[in-house]
Order: sequence, then C-alpha cells, then structure tokens
Amino acid sequence: MGCCVSTSSQSSCSSMSNEEIVSRPSCFELIMCGGRKKTRRMLSDHAGALQDMSSIPNRIFTNGKSRSSCIFTQQGRKGVNQDAMIVWEDFMAEDVTFCGVFDGHGPHGHLVARKVRDTLPSKLFSFLDSYESKKSKSTCCNLNSRSNGGDREVGTEDKTAALWRDAFLKSYKSMDKELRSHPSLDSFCSGSTAVTIVKQGSNLFMGSIGDSRAIMASNDSNDSLVAIQLTVDLKPDLPREAERIKRCKGRVFALQDEPEVSRVWLPFDDAPGLAMARAFGDFCLKEYGVISIPEFSHRLLTDRDKFIVLASDGVWDVLSNEEVIEIVSSVPTRSSAARTVVDSAAREWKTKYPTSRMDDCAVVCLFLDGKMDSESDCEEHGFSSASNQSGNAGESEDGQNSEPSLQRNCTVRPSDGNHEAGVVVAEDHGWSGLEGVTRVNSLVQLPRFSEEAPIV
Repeated sequence: MGCCVSTSSQSSCSSMSNEEIVSRPSCFELIMCGGRKKTRRMLSDHAGALQDMSSIPNRIFTNGKSRSSCIFTQQGRKGVNQDAMIVWEDFMAEDVTFCGVFDGHGPHGHLVARKVRDTLPSKLFSFLDSYESKKSKSTCCNLNSRSNGGDREVGTEDKTAALWRDAFLKSYKSMDKELRSHPSLDSFCSGSTAVTIVKQGSNLFMGSIGDSRAIMASNDSNDSLVAIQLTVDLKPDLPREAERIKRCKGRVFALQDEPEVSRVWLPFDDAPGLAMARAFGDFCLKEYGVISIPEFSHRLLTDRDKFIVLASDGVWDVLSNEEVIEIVSSVPTRSSAARTVVDSAAREWKTKYPTSRMDDCAVVCLFLDGKMDSESDCEEHGFSSASNQSGNAGESEDGQNSEPSLQRNCTVRPSDGNHEAGVVVAEDHGWSGLEGVTRVNSLVQLPRFSEEAPIV
C-alpha cells in the first residue's frame, strides 16, 4: 500500500493578504479543469500562504466554535495534554471543511500531535496542487460537483474519490517523513494518532491511523437518530494488523496483568508495548510493522445525516457511539456540544474507573446543515469563535504545560457487555476493533536505546 511522495512546488505568498486568500474564488474547484497558468499560480500561492498558520481565517484549534462546528479539549490526569484538534472551514475553497483530532503518546507526543495538526492539512492541499499541475492537460473533472445538483458525468465520482485517496496517502506519508527528519522534534519513541475528514459539498473523505475515531449521527427509516461509525480503531489485535506486524518481525502480545490489551513489541526487547498498530512517529517500530498509511474511505452524505463527531480514545474508552450521539443531540445549544461530551466522559471516568487517571479528551462536532448558535448563545456558555482566536490557549512556545508528561498510569479493565450497534466493521470476518474497550497507556516503556546507537 506504499505510495511515492512527490514534492509540490510552493511559491512565496508574502505579498498576499489573508483577505485576498479568502476572496479568491474557487481555486480549488478549478483543479483538473485545464492547463490555465493563472489557475496553477493561484493554487501555488494558496499553498504557500498555508505556511503562516496562525493568521489563517476560519481555522480554530483551541476550545471554541466556528460557523458549523465546535471543538473542546480537556487535559486528563496524566500530565501535559497530548491531544490536539482542528476545524478549518473554507479549506481550499468555499464549502470545503477539514476536521482532525490527533492524540499524542510518548515523552514528546504532545509536540508530535500539534506538529501534525499544523502541518498535515497544508500537505493535503499541496498534493492536490501537485496533482493539478501534472494533470493539467487531462480531461476536465469538476471536483466541486455535488450529488444534489444535476446529473453527474459518468465516472466523475470515482475520479474524485481516487484523487482524494491519493492525496491522503501521500500527505500522511510525507508527514511521517518530515517527523523522521525533523531537526529538533524527537519522534523515535513518541507519536500520534490521526482521524481526519474533509467535507466537500455532499462528499465526505476520511483518513485515519491509530485509535481516535469518527462517528456520524443519521436518521434511519423510522426517523430515529442512529450512530454510524465512520472509522475503525486500528489496534494490534485486529487480525490483518497483527498479521502485517508479525510479517515484519514485530511481536504482538498482551501482558499478563492486562490480557485484553494487545501491544506491539520489538523483536529483541520487551519494549515499547505500543497499543496501536498505526501511528505517526514511533520510528523505533516502523521497521517492525507499525505504519502511518491511513485507512481511507469515501461517503456520500444525504439529508438524513445530521452531524459528525471526532474524538480521541479518552472519550471512546468510557462512552459508546450511541451515548455520544445522544449527548450531542440533546444539548441546549450546539456550541456546547463538544464540551458537554468531554464533561460526560469525565464523569464516566470517575464512575467506571475511579482508581485510574483520566485520559486527555478532545472532541470535534461538525453539524452538516452548516448552522450554529447565535453569538449571544456562545457568549453565555463561555465559548469563543474562530474570528477572535490567535493562539493555542494553554500552550507555551514549546507546547509544554505545567505538569510533566512521563508517568506510568493504572490500567483500566474493559466493562462487560459493552457491544455497540450501528458501527462500520472491518473486513476481517466482522471484526469491529471495538471489543474490549479499555483505557491503557499507549506505551508501556521506552526502548533502552536510541536511534543514533541501535543495538547490533
């Protein structure tokens, strides 16, 4: 499933203001629509502008709300908050929204998660830009077409999904490559999950690694709201994941005191015990089966689909898909949805696992009808909007909070009978990746060597 990484040329955009970036019409919708030099220049300029992340409008990554979403994160009791999140409206073009949740682990996991949050979206755009440049003479394919407007050209939908699949694969691979060569960020024994979606009109494109999860609320034939799981938790106990890791000489087994938690181990040492099969970083295990290739999927949205929730495993360890859908659908104001989910998860942690330290929680709620509360409602509930955020609250320049992050925490056992309905299952004989919902340390221990001085 590997894919070649191409380098997208990005021209300088220092002379272009944020207002010009936003007002430029439909540069994204012109992708693959001929070889216009002006179109290519607009795409490259926009890609270059993405480098100035802090000044980009319609992008939120701290607790708050946008036109159609709200996001909230809360630090657990294990040290620095290693979760990161983002919602980026008007991503590439109007009516295109990027959402992501990233859960770091290891001594530098918080830095890895935030680096991925800040870099992965622009890489996704850059590969679409590169594709347009190389394929400018191909048949025009209108990426901005929607299922609710007229007849589609035969094959357009397949071409669009194939383009996005390629962009997701390449951007994830390039992101991992950048982490490996980063001069100051050590990702050898640290990493991050990622669950990312792009909503483009009625198209939903998804890519994920690790055990952060995306779900969707939709009305069934009886107009009852049901939970649809959009991504699969990619853990080592999934048969296809375990088989790949073992082929690469990595080991998969559970410790005696937590038999329900499969982990990935080095072939020559009982370390690090990673509790996921795919992740950014974690280069001590990349030669032994842990990969950063995302699982990609494409879905056409309908009027029955209401909202999407992305969250880190600190939420899913204690709340089911159905419980999260019920919480979001019952909030008095939409802007409070993400915070209410986190608050509910915190209460469940205290009830279900009173002897364990609560994990970090991050939640993104995207409402598919594009509607949000009035500004007065948001102020009443203590939320800020995308227009007045300029930094990441609670983070210092190096991403550190006041508490240390290296602590060994208690292991939480799975609750009985916690089987969820209405989920998208993996291909392996109905294996859902959800059996044995547990809260564990992502890493048991760090390898007793460094990348510069490996064991011979």
